[in-house]
Amino acid sequence: MKLSGLDKLTTNGKSIFLAYDQGLEHGPVDFNLSNIDPGFVIRLAERARINGIILHHGVAEKYFDAKRHRVPLIIKLNGKTRLRQGEPCSYQVCSVDRALRLGALALGYTIYPGSEYEPVMLREFGAIVEKAHRLGVPVIAWVYPRGSGVDEYSTDTIAYAARIALELGADFAKIHYNRDFEGFKWACKAAGNTKVVVVGGPKTNDYEFLCYLREAIDAGAVGTAVGRNVWQHENPAKMLAAIKEIVYKNKTPEQAIKKLNG
Repeated sequence: MKLSGLDKLTTNGKSIFLAYDQGLEHGPVDFNLSNIDPGFVIRLAERARINGIILHHGVAEKYFDAKRHRVPLIIKLNGKTRLRQGEPCSYQVCSVDRALRLGALALGYTIYPGSEYEPVMLREFGAIVEKAHRLGVPVIAWVYPRGSGVDEYSTDTIAYAARIALELGADFAKIHYNRDFEGFKWACKAAGNTKVVVVGGPKTNDYEFLCYLREAIDAGAVGTAVGRNVWQHENPAKMLAAIKEIVYKNKTPEQAIKKLNG
């Protein structure tokens, strides 16, 4: 199967995606006066020459110009807000056709295995993969096991998440890394030919985040889909440059932090 955009989603086999889908998931609480502007984040991704920016379709329609912007667009096809309580479910809110009309090079979708709504998401994702791959478009699966009785950060659960992505035909699996290095090696093996990128997560200490990322790549991940640890940073461009040192250049956290502080 030849997927036309797959080569642009990696650089020497590694990937950095800048995630900016948090406005729907979390509301504006994550933003400041700079990063609340989608144009600011799109320009940041474009100038850094990374492998993609992740947007919801409304933001893409109003801020992203596929003819002008030189960063691959990844449109998230489903979503939910933090206002709804109970078992997690993220329904499809954008069609494959609309995403492609907006210039998407790849598509993203979140699955919550373990939720009582799991069957709905599995069915939607299956239909998306079938259509996308027929059109030669790569698909990224956010696989976050959640629900009553699910330990989403256990090593076994993370490996299961990676395997789910492979079994359902995803080209990339976005999963958690719980700092169990040997266990994460197993999770990456479980993903097979599906490439693994790790969650960026909430804003944290710069050095700790770079260590986390170095470990995950050494264990088998090809990169990260990171958001808040970049655009919430006091110097987002330098933080992204430090991440590139880790992912693309195979540098140590100590070397990368010099890039950040230089």
